[in-house]
Amino acid sequence: MQGMLVAFGVSAAVTRVLCTPGLGLLRIMDYPNDRSLHQTPVPRTGGLGVLAGLAVAGAFAAARGAMVEAWAWLAAALLLVGAISLLDDRSEVPRRWRLAVHLGAAGLLMKGGILWTDIDLPWGHWHLPDAVALPLTGLCVVWMINLYNFMDGMDGFAGGMAVFGFGALAVLGWQAGDLPYAAGTAIVAAAAGGFLTSNFPPARIFLGDTGSSTLGLLAAGLALLGAQRGLFPLWAAWLAFSPFIVDATWTLLRRLSKGERLWEAHRSHHYQRLVLAGWGHRKTLLWSYGLMAASAATAVAGARMPAAEQAWLLVAWGGIYALVHLKVGLVERAVARGDA
Repeated sequence: MQGMLVAFGVSAAVTRVLCTPGLGLLRIMDYPNDRSLHQTPVPRTGGLGVLAGLAVAGAFAAARGAMVEAWAWLAAALLLVGAISLLDDRSEVPRRWRLAVHLGAAGLLMKGGILWTDIDLPWGHWHLPDAVALPLTGLCVVWMINLYNFMDGMDGFAGGMAVFGFGALAVLGWQAGDLPYAAGTAIVAAAAGGFLTSNFPPARIFLGDTGSSTLGLLAAGLALLGAQRGLFPLWAAWLAFSPFIVDATWTLLRRLSKGERLWEAHRSHHYQRLVLAGWGHRKTLLWSYGLMAASAATAVAGARMPAAEQAWLLVAWGGIYALVHLKVGLVERAVARGDA
């Protein structure tokens, strides 16, 4: 509990300072572009507030001997991704350099023993050979880093996903009796909550690549670590973060099918389409929070269900996301007809 309070307080305080003008090198602005949903420049250094909260709370926990060896490798990967992302926030870094660093971060996690070693679904369990586990882990880590960055486009959105997603991992760790894991994931959720005090709409500051990329890395690393330690099946962690995973993956596949250039700015994510259809930031965000809360709660409950019930739960969530996709289309058509 003390670690959570420290993470929340430090993150909130540092983020609030970063909102103020006159910070010199730390004054990095996000100017509106074709992908943006905001109209005026906003600071995009909020990720530094989250990382400050994590660093102080993490040092506090380490001093009490509450951290395991894998956390050191995760921290090293976090520093690597945070550094390249901060450079990218200041002046755009070539994509190949960012990809190389993201792969390097995945390599650090694997060096620390954080791997996708098993596929554990309600329908069966399969142990993966190294020839499959290593590239699958790398793909998972790189995709989570980038999808979290893709989804960071609306006030309160990425921070809220972190609160619900890492909060669910914390409860799963606590249920399994792994208190260090539960404490670590709760600290991440608390640091994201501290950032939200300045990011809830109308946002005074954004996460920037520094915040979104590192949260994506933590989502991948902590999900894999928890599953590998036998605290929960990996699908439960993916379900907790599914509002981001499903939207980003669906949008990527949709753009690929249309032959669009994936590296170009766009506003075709479901949440962007709802904002542009007239729902606005606050309404879209609150509905998204409801979806995040539901996915997090069912991930926690589902991990302890019998296999048959887990299977039906995943099928139900497939149906829910299909309905979400249909709802977004209906809202857009209603606006086009002038009904909304």
